[in-house]
Amino acid sequence: MAHPPADPRGCATQDPAVPLSAAGGGSVLVLLPDGLTPSILAFVLVAALAAGWVDAVVGGGGLIQLPALLLVPGLAPVQALATNKLASVFGTTTSAVTYQRRVHPDLRTALPMAAVALAASFGGASVAALLPAPVFKPVIVVALVGIALFTAFRPSLGEVTALRHTGRRHSGTAAGIGAVIGFYDGVLGPGTGSFLVFALVSLLGYDFLHASAKAKIVNVATNLGALAFFVPHGSVVWGLGLLLAAANVLGGYLGSRTATRRGTGFIRVVFLVVVSALVVRLGWDVWTETLRPLAR
Repeated sequence: MAHPPADPRGCATQDPAVPLSAAGGGSVLVLLPDGLTPSILAFVLVAALAAGWVDAVVGGGGLIQLPALLLVPGLAPVQALATNKLASVFGTTTSAVTYQRRVHPDLRTALPMAAVALAASFGGASVAALLPAPVFKPVIVVALVGIALFTAFRPSLGEVTALRHTGRRHSGTAAGIGAVIGFYDGVLGPGTGSFLVFALVSLLGYDFLHASAKAKIVNVATNLGALAFFVPHGSVVWGLGLLLAAANVLGGYLGSRTATRRGTGFIRVVFLVVVSALVVRLGWDVWTETLRPLAR
């Protein structure tokens, strides 16, 4: 998901004006937020379970998990972002392992792509403060609408694997995808898994099932890259994050098994639903952050 900007001293912030230390960051080890009640905990655990399932099938689980975390009293936005990443590392790792056992994706493509994506995600998180996220969001919304229409009106897209490139061109394209989407995950983040799936299907020629399997491996790397940025600043709420991780693991396991059992057609449908939800979510952000202030 989108990561907090860094201030000129290199300290992550919950917004451009509030230092991370004011949000419970710095060297303090935070286990649970003060406002967490049993009912709220139950709510976020259910959200994490659902997020793990969606992430495993086609990506986009952050659409469920992060908003749930932002509702926890006493949890600063930067802590919600960091804690979401901690849980997601466990969930996407479980999904990646399950896909590896059941689908056997080609690691010669996935692992180098993941290595590039990890470095790009860390770099994106590090320079997020220098890039105007509100300017990017309208572009992302337009891109998502294009992706949804392109997928919806090409029923054969991603039905079978028909690689578009071989050799160095294939490897170079995969590395380029990892760099661009990894950097995007560091700077902004929503829908990283879905962008990965679409790129693997449309640019490299994988079917939706094998694209999802590879995307999980790369998504583990982008989550680790972002987490490597958050942890030194003390912004992870470890107790809550590990509880969410357990729910993410279960959701990821169930989702990856469902995807491998139901196959490409099922993943395609879920992909279109998630992309549509991303359009609504980011479209709302564009309206509230950019268009509505201009209309006043």
